[in-house]
Amino acid sequence: MAEHLRRLDNSLRAVRIENPHSHSSWESIVEELIVRNGGGAQVAYMQVTRGVAARRDHVPVAPVVATVFAMSYPVVRDNHRPVAVVTVDDIRWQWCDVKAIALLANVLMRMNAAGEGAYEALLVRDGLVNEGAASNVFVVRDGVVATPPHGKCLLPGVTRDLLVELLPRHGIECRERPIRRSELDAADEIWVTGSSREIAPVTSLNRRAVGGGEPGPVWRRAVGIYEAFRDAAIRSGA
Repeated sequence: MAEHLRRLDNSLRAVRIENPHSHSSWESIVEELIVRNGGGAQVAYMQVTRGVAARRDHVPVAPVVATVFAMSYPVVRDNHRPVAVVTVDDIRWQWCDVKAIALLANVLMRMNAAGEGAYEALLVRDGLVNEGAASNVFVVRDGVVATPPHGKCLLPGVTRDLLVELLPRHGIECRERPIRRSELDAADEIWVTGSSREIAPVTSLNRRAVGGGEPGPVWRRAVGIYEAFRDAAIRSGA
């Protein structure tokens, strides 16, 4: 929760919206949502928009009170299911590190991927792989894990950052570095990560098998490490 709320702070600051709640208030809202929706493991979604101004204008007329929307729904654990991905040109704007609801390009790229029978689109710009349309991406070669570094071309995913922290603690080398498009074709394993999907193994890239078409051994270790951490956090209430 703390990492998600820090990212919310950063994104609101970037688009010049004042955060309408403290972190403790956000936590209370999420807790109440989960209780009202039956309890148990749930995905919580929070959205803040600028609010209703006195008149329509690209420069909001003060005072404007932010509008908050929040919902939750039960978690469906399918992170072990292999997925197919396709590569596409990254046509988004230049502030992709800001988590915003202006996701038309991402939506269209995901829809195009679905039309090709794929789960996700991997976004390529200037020969470099940035991220998925709704995920972060990892590649494995000769037992070494790599993921693109933080920057304006990708959203810093909480699951991504946690893996970067956890893997070296368990003896798995993990590098944050630029990944060339050609490295996808040569990868032993590819993963896509996100808060609800967690760590999904990619077994098909542009209709060609990745790693023999089966989830790889490094992914299996990473999933075990991640799930042990996740389950311990749930038990402790963190």
